[in-house]
Amino acid sequence: MIQQELLSKALQKHKLPIVDQDVVSRQWLDKIRIDKNHISVDLKLGFPIQVSIQELFQDSIKQCLASLAPPEKIQVNISYQVRAHAIQSGVAAIPAVKNLIAVASGKGGVGKSTTAINVAVALHQQGARVGILDADIYGPNQPHLLGVKSRPRITEDKKIEPIIAHGLQSMSIGYLVDESTPMVWRGPMISAALQQLVRDTLWDNLDYLVVDLPPGTGDIQLTLAKNIPVTGVVMVTTPQDVALLDVRKSLEMFKKVNVDVLGVIENMSSHVCSQCGHEELLFGSGGAARLAERYQLKLFGQVPLSIAIRQDCDNGKPTSLVNSESHLAGIYREMSLKIAAELSYKKINYGSKIPKVVIE
Repeated sequence: MIQQELLSKALQKHKLPIVDQDVVSRQWLDKIRIDKNHISVDLKLGFPIQVSIQELFQDSIKQCLASLAPPEKIQVNISYQVRAHAIQSGVAAIPAVKNLIAVASGKGGVGKSTTAINVAVALHQQGARVGILDADIYGPNQPHLLGVKSRPRITEDKKIEPIIAHGLQSMSIGYLVDESTPMVWRGPMISAALQQLVRDTLWDNLDYLVVDLPPGTGDIQLTLAKNIPVTGVVMVTTPQDVALLDVRKSLEMFKKVNVDVLGVIENMSSHVCSQCGHEELLFGSGGAARLAERYQLKLFGQVPLSIAIRQDCDNGKPTSLVNSESHLAGIYREMSLKIAAELSYKKINYGSKIPKVVIE
């Protein structure tokens, strides 16, 4: 007779692929049932996974338990539930948004916006309800990256309906002004505009709202930290020392304002010649890994410098969507899975379910 204790010990020593965590310590193991020589393992994850990843996890569990029972006698059932997780204290939650993921960088030109949109698309492909907000008021570019030319509908009570693009609920100040119109605004106006975009957009039951921040540590970042509920921040950098220098400043800022940083993505990690296949480390190597180690953060992944990503951006079609089976799409898919898994480890925000009381 197979003992349940042996199964639990085996699962505790085994790490799932991609997320690199065991199901016992992360409390993903919901139930184990033993019927003679048949084993049934129920997993309940805190993040969405598409069918192909479910099958990968199922095969992984069966291999883990192969010494206790043959694979054909092991059944692995996987379900998931995305819940609202902890935010800064004293900041009101957004009723229709469970989790807000800010994508930041200390320096411009590191591919943060491209990364943000591809991670958002990849999360949607996993089965999540995802929105993307362009928080770069001075230089909004999400409309171009999404290929959106239309304007959002404004309701009678001055709320804004998000524009659906590639399965994402999207909002940007770029939807509300002409493409060539500069936003010559001071700090208070910028802060007010950001809060209006976040709270006055009619988001529809989002699991994740991905917020594409501008570079630096200015008014937008401070407004986000003090007035907008952030579940976690993902930093984007290149391996180059000058980019890492600015990212460290951003990390220190988020640390001072008590906003959790989930991990780091290294963009433009290398370039592979399309003619000969030779790989060059144009911006150095290992920068993001050293940064993650220094600040005890997760390194979610490394994205190569690729002409395909640039072409897809110019065409308004995220790389994750253009060819979901490509190597690049696979990188974004794995990064989105790691981000969602890391976020799911945070404490549950039970306060998000408390209804707002209005006294008339």
